[in-house]
Amino acid sequence: MATILYESSNQVAYLTIQSPPANALSTKLIDSLAEKLDKVEQEETVKAIVIKGEGKFFSAGADIKEFTALKDASDYRSLAEKGQKLFDRIENFPIPVIAAIHGAALGGGLELAMACHMRIAAEKAKLGLPELTLGIIPGFAGTQRLPRYVGSAKAYEMILTGNPVMAEDALEIGLVNRVVSEGALLRETAKLAEAIAAKSRISINEIMKLLPYSYIDQFNAGVRAEAESFASVFGTEDAKEGVQAFLEKRKPNFQDK
Repeated sequence: MATILYESSNQVAYLTIQSPPANALSTKLIDSLAEKLDKVEQEETVKAIVIKGEGKFFSAGADIKEFTALKDASDYRSLAEKGQKLFDRIENFPIPVIAAIHGAALGGGLELAMACHMRIAAEKAKLGLPELTLGIIPGFAGTQRLPRYVGSAKAYEMILTGNPVMAEDALEIGLVNRVVSEGALLRETAKLAEAIAAKSRISINEIMKLLPYSYIDQFNAGVRAEAESFASVFGTEDAKEGVQAFLEKRKPNFQDK
């Protein structure tokens, strides 16, 4: 069952992605995360949030099997806009959100992590946007957030090749705040969250309002364009072939149409 587990301690809310085996981001999981954010807003004592994954991964991507059930371009556009809306809410949330990344944050999983305000990665974690290997493109604002963190040249490389980076490389290019050992991930993330939670809620909220001013106008235009492109690309034969090849665990045979 795909859901988000909610727990809280020391004024920190812990949201755990539970969707085995890969914590794929289905529509149901996106809805569950939105509901948990509602709960956080209702609890006036929470001053920081940690998002983490259960099992082997933070999140290995969006739910590709769910994609195969969609029929029209409008369905794909709606899916992209739904994810974009939630991730935009996270990025503009009045409470800081930290992603604790282990195993893998790929595709939609990395897009979720990038929507968080800070990212701590376990040393063996992989991070990437592999959508082009399936004949599709990122749809949850990955094309807009990745260049902000790593620069346009590295973003082109990562997205166009689909190759992930390991945690240490992610640290070097600015994609994560720090890298820690596997066993220390949750402890170090909790330590950071609790250091933030020790501050005044009023001052925290004001900082959360101010930082987004540096990028918001151009970003909003970019995510709208991404949703349109996501819908357009998903209607191609190459997209159908890429998704089917992924499900069949084989190399896709793209025809460029």
